[in-house]
Amino acid sequence: MKYSKKPVVLYIITKSELGGAQKNVYDLIENFRKDYQIHLATSQLGLLTEFVSDLDVAVHLISNLSRDIKLSSEFIAIKECISLINKIKPDIIHAHSSKAGVIARIAACISKTPVVFTAHGWGFTQGTPPLQRTVALIAEKLLAPLSAKLICVSESGRQQALKFGVGNKNSLQVIHYGIANIPLCIANSSQQPPRLIMVARFQGQKDQATVLRAIAQLSNHPIHLDLAGSGSSLEFCKDLAHSLGIAERVSFLGDRTDVPDLLAQSQIFILSTHYEGLPISILEAMRAGVPVVATSVNGIPEEVEHGKTGLLFPAKDIEQLAQHLNYLLQHPEERERLGNNARQLTRQLFDANLMVQKIEAIYERVLADKVKIKR
Repeated sequence: MKYSKKPVVLYIITKSELGGAQKNVYDLIENFRKDYQIHLATSQLGLLTEFVSDLDVAVHLISNLSRDIKLSSEFIAIKECISLINKIKPDIIHAHSSKAGVIARIAACISKTPVVFTAHGWGFTQGTPPLQRTVALIAEKLLAPLSAKLICVSESGRQQALKFGVGNKNSLQVIHYGIANIPLCIANSSQQPPRLIMVARFQGQKDQATVLRAIAQLSNHPIHLDLAGSGSSLEFCKDLAHSLGIAERVSFLGDRTDVPDLLAQSQIFILSTHYEGLPISILEAMRAGVPVVATSVNGIPEEVEHGKTGLLFPAKDIEQLAQHLNYLLQHPEERERLGNNARQLTRQLFDANLMVQKIEAIYERVLADKVKIKR
């Protein structure tokens, strides 16, 4: 829909680090900036703000917006957010990530601005710390009625919300991530020796340790593992690689902006994790034709169909992960079959244009409702 005046959309996300939620926000901004006046608010400068600034999109900092639970900071963050809303007067606020969702919805309610919230993974998901889970569930139950729409990135996330009484069938909508079908190098599944890769932050949610322990069981294969990402558990994992005697077979790459190139050089993608929404890293691997071996939690089975587009294993199951990797290492033809199937699936179900169309439909409904209220 074209408007006489570009509607103003304010995106709010807690962190500007490299992650799936940030990639999703960037994709939305890149696609909507022609028809909407876009603003981005986050807590600090980082890769997301850098990339968004290159699009000539205004960036604002809410310095007290943090993941930590601290009431004094929360009140200040709400005041900062209200001040920003009063300044730019958005027609829609689209909040991403748990803490930003809390702050934005309270500020939007006070400012009488419609807000959409995307839950990239609920804070009350099984596997999160008990205190965080309890606080998150209470907050989401209280704030759900303030949301014009609650977007879940997986059906698993929607069912979880319904189970715990967060939102309802009308307010909750599933919109899977979509990634651009851009021309890129496709991985050579038969390359020897095979390279394995995991792209994820080194923090409590992710489980690189299980991957390292599984690799230690594959001493009969001349393989190399690349671990891209940074975070609090990085040094622990480096020490673990040394203690397992596999340090020479593992490269810790740090944060990378050339992930498509890394995937094109890889033969197997691994994601070991405790809980997830719908990992974009898996979709990027599938787009590159790299077979995926991943933990069967939350939204991951909606991306990876076991035996057709990849292989799944239970969380923390070192033995099962090692068996899956051993099988794919011994059968390059299976790597090729799974990789080809995965590429086709991303084009059919996880297309960026489809995602954008669904979210724009929500924006249009919200704007239409706003006009009705004014009348």
